[in-house]
Amino acid sequence: MRPTTDLSTAAADWNGLSDAQQLALAREALRRAAETLADHAELLAEEMEHGALLDRGGPDALRLFAAVVRTTNRDALGAIAGHA
Repeated sequence: MRPTTDLSTAAADWNGLSDAQQLALAREALRRAAETLADHAELLAEEMEHGALLDRGGPDALRLFAAVVRTTNRDALGAIAGHA
Protein backbone atom coordinates (compact mmCIF):
# COMPACT_ATOMS: atom_id res chain seq x y z
CA MET A 1 0.00 0.00 0.00
CA ARG A 2 1.31 3.42 -0.94
CA PRO A 3 1.16 6.37 1.47
CA THR A 4 -1.28 9.09 0.46
CA THR A 5 1.48 11.74 0.49
CA ASP A 6 5.13 11.49 -0.36
CA LEU A 7 7.93 13.11 1.63
CA SER A 8 8.27 16.08 -0.70
CA THR A 9 4.57 16.85 -0.33
CA ALA A 10 4.79 16.50 3.46
CA ALA A 11 7.84 18.78 3.55
CA ALA A 12 6.07 21.34 1.37
CA ASP A 13 3.02 21.19 3.62
CA TRP A 14 5.23 21.64 6.71
CA ASN A 15 7.13 24.54 5.15
CA GLY A 16 3.83 26.15 4.23
CA LEU A 17 2.90 26.42 7.89
CA SER A 18 3.72 29.53 9.87
CA ASP A 19 6.49 29.36 12.47
CA ALA A 20 3.86 29.48 15.21
CA GLN A 21 1.98 26.54 13.66
CA GLN A 22 5.19 24.53 13.26
CA LEU A 23 6.12 25.25 16.88
CA ALA A 24 2.67 24.25 18.14
CA LEU A 25 2.75 20.98 16.17
CA ALA A 26 6.29 20.18 17.30
CA ARG A 27 5.40 20.85 20.94
CA GLU A 28 2.32 18.63 20.69
CA ALA A 29 4.39 15.86 19.09
CA LEU A 30 6.95 16.10 21.90
CA ARG A 31 4.21 16.13 24.52
CA ARG A 32 2.66 13.00 23.04
CA ALA A 33 6.04 11.27 22.79
CA ALA A 34 6.82 12.07 26.43
CA GLU A 35 3.40 10.82 27.54
CA THR A 36 3.91 7.62 25.54
CA LEU A 37 7.27 7.03 27.25
CA ALA A 38 5.75 7.64 30.66
CA ASP A 39 2.80 5.35 29.91
CA HIS A 40 5.14 2.56 28.79
CA ALA A 41 7.23 2.95 31.94
CA GLU A 42 4.08 2.61 34.05
CA LEU A 43 2.96 -0.44 32.05
CA LEU A 44 6.34 -2.11 32.57
CA ALA A 45 6.13 -1.40 36.30
CA GLU A 46 2.70 -3.07 36.43
CA GLU A 47 3.99 -6.08 34.48
CA MET A 48 6.83 -6.46 36.98
CA GLU A 49 4.44 -6.22 39.91
CA HIS A 50 2.22 -8.93 38.42
CA GLY A 51 5.18 -11.23 37.81
CA ALA A 52 5.18 -11.06 34.00
CA LEU A 53 8.69 -9.56 34.07
CA LEU A 54 11.51 -10.19 36.52
CA ASP A 55 11.43 -7.55 39.26
CA ARG A 56 14.81 -6.20 40.34
CA GLY A 57 13.51 -3.01 41.92
CA GLY A 58 12.23 -1.78 38.58
CA PRO A 59 8.64 -0.69 39.28
CA ASP A 60 9.64 2.17 41.57
CA ALA A 61 12.41 3.26 39.20
CA LEU A 62 10.03 3.16 36.23
CA ARG A 63 7.40 5.18 38.07
CA LEU A 64 10.07 7.72 39.01
CA PHE A 65 11.13 7.87 35.35
CA ALA A 66 7.50 8.38 34.29
CA ALA A 67 7.09 11.22 36.80
CA VAL A 68 10.32 12.87 35.67
CA VAL A 69 9.33 12.65 31.99
CA ARG A 70 5.93 14.16 32.69
CA THR A 71 7.29 16.93 34.94
CA THR A 72 10.13 17.80 32.58
CA ASN A 73 7.72 17.84 29.65
CA ARG A 74 5.35 20.19 31.47
CA ASP A 75 8.17 22.49 32.59
CA ALA A 76 9.96 22.53 29.23
CA LEU A 77 7.00 23.00 26.94
CA GLY A 78 4.67 25.01 29.12
CA ALA A 79 1.02 25.29 28.26
CA ILE A 80 0.03 23.78 24.95
CA ALA A 81 -2.40 25.68 22.79
CA GLY A 82 -5.92 24.78 23.79
CA HIS A 83 -4.78 23.53 27.19
CA ALA A 84 -3.94 26.83 28.89
